[in-house]
Amino acid sequence: MKCRYCRCGAVCAFVGTCALVLALPVSVRAEQARLKVLGVDPEPMSVGASIETRIRVYFDRPVDRDTFVARRTFWAFGRWSGPVDGTFHFSQDGRTATLIPDRPLSGGEQVMVVVSHDVAGAEGETLRDGGYSWQFWTHARRADMAWTEVDRLVVRTNQNQRTQAYGGFATDLNRDGFLDVSIVNEITADVRVFLNHADRGGTFGEFLRPTNPVRQRASPSEPTDFNADGLADACVVNIDDNSVSVLIGRGDGTFQPQKLITVGSIPRGVAVLDADGDGDTDIINTNSGGAGNLTLLLNDGAGNFAAPIPIEGGGTGEFALAAGDMNNDGLLDVVAGSQTSQQITVVLADGEGGFIAQTPQTADGAVWQVMITDVNGDGNEDVAAVNGRSNRAAILMGDGRGNLAPPRRYPTDPFALATDVGDLDGDDDMDWVTSSYSGDWYIYINDGAGNFTFRESIPSPQAASCALPMDIDNDGDLDLGLIDEVADLVLIMRNGDTANVLGDGDGNCRINLADLDGMADCFTGPAECADPECAVFDFDDDCHVDLRDVDYFQRRYTGEESVPHCEP
Repeated sequence: MKCRYCRCGAVCAFVGTCALVLALPVSVRAEQARLKVLGVDPEPMSVGASIETRIRVYFDRPVDRDTFVARRTFWAFGRWSGPVDGTFHFSQDGRTATLIPDRPLSGGEQVMVVVSHDVAGAEGETLRDGGYSWQFWTHARRADMAWTEVDRLVVRTNQNQRTQAYGGFATDLNRDGFLDVSIVNEITADVRVFLNHADRGGTFGEFLRPTNPVRQRASPSEPTDFNADGLADACVVNIDDNSVSVLIGRGDGTFQPQKLITVGSIPRGVAVLDADGDGDTDIINTNSGGAGNLTLLLNDGAGNFAAPIPIEGGGTGEFALAAGDMNNDGLLDVVAGSQTSQQITVVLADGEGGFIAQTPQTADGAVWQVMITDVNGDGNEDVAAVNGRSNRAAILMGDGRGNLAPPRRYPTDPFALATDVGDLDGDDDMDWVTSSYSGDWYIYINDGAGNFTFRESIPSPQAASCALPMDIDNDGDLDLGLIDEVADLVLIMRNGDTANVLGDGDGNCRINLADLDGMADCFTGPAECADPECAVFDFDDDCHVDLRDVDYFQRRYTGEESVPHCEP
């Protein structure tokens, strides 16, 4: 007999197969008929994707190419490099869609990819309601972690006016390919932007004026592109005002006047993700007042947000928040850290815009901040937390099913406020920086299996409050922006004594076609990773000088280029 549920219209191998399909509920049959994602590249949670990577999605059937709309149905956002513009390419069989970025990503940054539920198969079958989303990290070049202060950003208007520079982000706001620094201030209730000089020196101009007003005790923040215009935006939580400020970027380092949204009592943490699968980024924040909960703010795609939706966060006094796929289902979840109950809870996305709190895990203290990343390379997201006045931090391993193992304890200086991760030494695993209000910045090095060893502390002028692992000089390794909220300073620390000037083989601080001679010498065989004479030509940092590196050289350095801040 013919079975109308066989897409090819062929005769079923067994008559009972059709009866079995017919017996399924209509909703189940409809879900099975939907377009499915079979895999992605770079892989979720991976560390070490090339900054020149192409972003691929593999589907179970040919797709309708017209449903792939730039910035709407398939797009990406680099946490530091900003919106990923590019072109689409489709495989010959129509089952693979590739986003080819127009420009490189930033070294060592986290990238979020969003695929909307409006993407469809060639016969009209759409993706599931929740869409598909994942995060990966780009490769950071090898670095010796010899920190050199190359700039010191003064956040105050004058020396006697405190701003309380509590946190910030390092996103490229003016699309010049260099990371800018935006500092959120609690006392002056504004965001102050320092534009990168964009000369590979790792230095910045004074903050732009007028500043960008928000509300009192503005604190946590996240960058994204809320209105799909290809420019970086941001959201900021205002603790004393019980609100979230949405700042739409103009593309020149400034923001439009804030859009203010009232949320719950004493908001603290914030995360951005596509909660409802419609292809834009929504906002979730914690509300630490009273029993505490979360608030979901759904975006209409133009940067306007619907009425707040309360979500149970699983603890008491929810405080910290981060987004990541904790059960490997292609939906971004959130992890909430609670102060009162001293727990960390995985809150799983249900694929329909809702979230379900799982059984909480003890946090080993009152949680102040959390970060999500895969620290042991098993393909499952883990959690790095700092626990405020308990003066310690913790690593909680994820099992890929939404559960967390008990915390592994690590010491910090007194009053740990911030936990930040990044591949500081360039060995393709995530290292760890903690910041303590009554102390300094601690750097922990990962052995690749999620075991951390204390390496060093960097002294704070007065109060270490946050760290921004970022590539300030575009040499591919991770540098640090260290924020002090009492001194109102940002220490810009270059990783290594000098910038890694790729292509300058003779060390004369000029990059020209004459350097091709050095490249040719290294091209005859694989370059050793420890060989500095050849490493300078290894643009993609794969320990080989090959045709790909020659292509990079020709595309980036056609003609002669001098290198500012370089001493031959």
